[in-house]
Amino acid sequence: MEEIQQLLKERILVLDGAMGTMIQRYNLTEEDYRGEQFKNFHISVKGNNDMLSITQPQIIKEIHKKYLEAGADIIETNTFSSTTIAMADYEMEKYVYELNFQSAKIAKEVAQEFTAKNPLKPRFVAGSIGPTNRTASMSPDVNDPGFRAVTFDELRIAYKQQIEALIDGGVDLLLVETVFDTLNAKATLFAIEEVKEERKIDIPIMLSGTITDASGRTLSGQTAEAFLISVSHIPLLTVGFNCALGANLLQPHLEAIASKTEFAISAHPNAGLPNAFGEYDETPEYMAAQIEEYLKKNLVNIIGGCCGTTPAHIKAIADLVKNYKPRKSPLTPEDGV
Repeated sequence: MEEIQQLLKERILVLDGAMGTMIQRYNLTEEDYRGEQFKNFHISVKGNNDMLSITQPQIIKEIHKKYLEAGADIIETNTFSSTTIAMADYEMEKYVYELNFQSAKIAKEVAQEFTAKNPLKPRFVAGSIGPTNRTASMSPDVNDPGFRAVTFDELRIAYKQQIEALIDGGVDLLLVETVFDTLNAKATLFAIEEVKEERKIDIPIMLSGTITDASGRTLSGQTAEAFLISVSHIPLLTVGFNCALGANLLQPHLEAIASKTEFAISAHPNAGLPNAFGEYDETPEYMAAQIEEYLKKNLVNIIGGCCGTTPAHIKAIADLVKNYKPRKSPLTPEDGV
């Protein structure tokens, strides 16, 4: 905890890029996803990227290595959908502990390997905690506004299972990311605080929301400032935004919160917006040029990439941040948020 807090004062840290984008490059078949352990599984599992930590660990390890070689300080576990709620789509709820534990273990092994090679550049593992495919704030049924597909307690229980397994696997921090519904995030944060108390540990928390469109709001209707205020009661390492938008479109929302919090600020935007084929066209150079605007304006402490980003994008960003100092909060602890 103290080590990463100290590093954030010294330099801008680099987060890795997209796991899914890299997995797509392997053109894996149904059989590849199944591996030996799930050879006779009763439904199709192609597309369940998280299970590759069990069935194709060498691929996940290779992707982590590429991001670390590109200059990432922090790599994310391959666990974006590893909750019982999200895994229900593949009827793999009972494998949630194994998914998280193995993903954390793989990432930790690779990070330790790189830290051992260069102790002056320690590498960290962030346990990736996605939003699930349900929302606690809104009804999925237009005819029944009061209906909820999931309760706060169901989310809390699911997240707690994930958090415990990630910590058992050796993660250094927890990244609650792509938050489109702050109530979901609050269930996650509640579960983290529960685990911290039960285990008598302190683990840094990164929290990253997602602004879904040009309205400048999250899916559940909050502006960037409202999102910040509603989560500021929790001791966070960083708060920020990822996904949905490219770097240039994300900038105003980072500006909106950077002057209003003493938390460090993180961002991992997409490589632009998807084209008609769902692909991302921004080159590493083009994306880095946009991110340079963040650095000139003193907006971020941690920067990385989301959808469409590759090790080449992360390398361009890592090369760039060496020339800039990390954001300093305009607030002193006495000022409050």
